[in-house]
Amino acid sequence: MLSFFSNQIDRQKSVSHEEKTLTDLEQSEGSHFPGDDYRPSDRKNWMADLTVEKLTLNKIVWPGTHDSATNEIGIPLISRPLAECQTLSIYDQLVLGTRVLDIRVQEDRQICHGILTSYDVDVVVDDVIRFLSETHSEILILEIRTEYGHKDPPEFETYLVDKLGQFLIHQDDNLFDKAVSEILPKRVICIWKPRESPKPERGGLLWNSDYLKDNWIDTDLPWTKFQSNLKHLSEQQPISSRKFFYRVENTVTPQADNPVVWVKPVTDRIRKHARLFISQCVSKGCGDKLQILSTDLIEGDFVDACVGLTHARIEGKV
Repeated sequence: MLSFFSNQIDRQKSVSHEEKTLTDLEQSEGSHFPGDDYRPSDRKNWMADLTVEKLTLNKIVWPGTHDSATNEIGIPLISRPLAECQTLSIYDQLVLGTRVLDIRVQEDRQICHGILTSYDVDVVVDDVIRFLSETHSEILILEIRTEYGHKDPPEFETYLVDKLGQFLIHQDDNLFDKAVSEILPKRVICIWKPRESPKPERGGLLWNSDYLKDNWIDTDLPWTKFQSNLKHLSEQQPISSRKFFYRVENTVTPQADNPVVWVKPVTDRIRKHARLFISQCVSKGCGDKLQILSTDLIEGDFVDACVGLTHARIEGKV
């Protein structure tokens, strides 16, 4: 028993030390980067505001959300705090400026996070269609995967094509160099990641797992995750040379053996340092490699930071 409490105390000391390391880094080096003072006049239409003729896909820093459809997960005040990575609906996230969604499903097409469930995936798709109907130039990356430990929903590829077909952007390796204006009126890059079913074929309406990669690590230590994100990003090719999307998740994950297991207090350890991460990317020569940056509990300032660096790229400042 004494060993258990000793380990918990040591664990909290490690967390506090890593939080202080990040705070000290921000105080000593700042969180400035090209475009850090840019604010979109309308987050709902930020791609349109940047001029779609100039905005190519490989210039975009895509603001994304992690476990996007967890705003109604589990039981309120009981299990929800253990898995609620977003408090906004999918529609409200898109209006705020989110352009990459991370959706997890189980066999019955319910949204899930581990063993906890929320609403049917129809809610997500309907929110996406609503947003698309209210805008004209915003392109989304919609990643849908079968959650770990679950079976694929039957005939799910057919379902996605039936529901979203008019908006879907065909898989095309040449797409990354194209301006948004050349891609419109198609609006959605839909990446379907089944666990056991055959993955979508190249050239089809759905994109497969080869086109969205990351190097996620399972830790609740913010400096450890921050360093890992920088290391793995530095090992990537510049966006101009890649034919896939690469995601960095500015998140940390609650651990079952830790006394703090609610999402918000854990992820807040790193969430507030998104601008610092972008600044470090630029200062360490990775500014041309950052592509998708995802967060828990997305807020407007996170979107502004991503759009600001995108604007700087268009202006040739990065």
